[in-house]
Parts: sequence; C-alpha cells; structure tokens
Amino acid sequence: MSTHDILHRLSETLASRRHADPETSYTAKLFANGPDSILKKIGEESAELIMAAKDGKRLNIVWESTDLIYHIMVLLAFYGMGIEDVSQEMRRREGISGIDEKKSRTAK
Repeated sequence: MSTHDILHRLSETLASRRHADPETSYTAKLFANGPDSILKKIGEESAELIMAAKDGKRLNIVWESTDLIYHIMVLLAFYGMGIEDVSQEMRRREGISGIDEKKSRTAK
C-alpha cells in the first residue's frame, strides 16, 4: 500500500468521524470542540516535533511528525477538505522554485 493510499484512507476515516460520538472517538471530540481545539493540538504537536528534532532522535521525530500530520488532516476534514486537496497543490507546485511560489502568493 502506498503512502498516498494510507493518507487517502485516513482522510476518508476522518471525514466519517465528523458526526461520530465525541465520547467514543478522539477525532469526533476534536471536531465537536471546534477549530480552536484542533489548532491548539497542531501547535502542541508542532512544538513536540521541534523538540524531537532538536534532540535528533529519529524515532521521536517520526512519532511527532505522524501526530502533526494526523492533526493537520483533522483540520482539513473539519473544513471539508482532505489529503487530495493538499496533493493537488503539491502537484501544482512541483518544479516551481519555493522563492517564486512564495512571491506568487504575496502578489495576489
């Protein structure tokens, strides 16, 4: 199974949890608490990833990256988006200099 398949399946699972019982689903609890709750978790996971990276412990970096990606995907699902939206944007940016891409966004 490819990475894209795994992320796509997770995206579908997250969308299915949108109206699940917050008492039995962590994802449903995040949805029920709204975007501020999700954003708080993204901030926490980002900080944990930074600390893991500063320590240079590969396994911890993988764990914290996974947690961060999961919470970003929850945010996407909260707003009715999924990994495919991100994949499309990545495809659009492929072959474009990061400097040029950033300039194109600030010019709009």
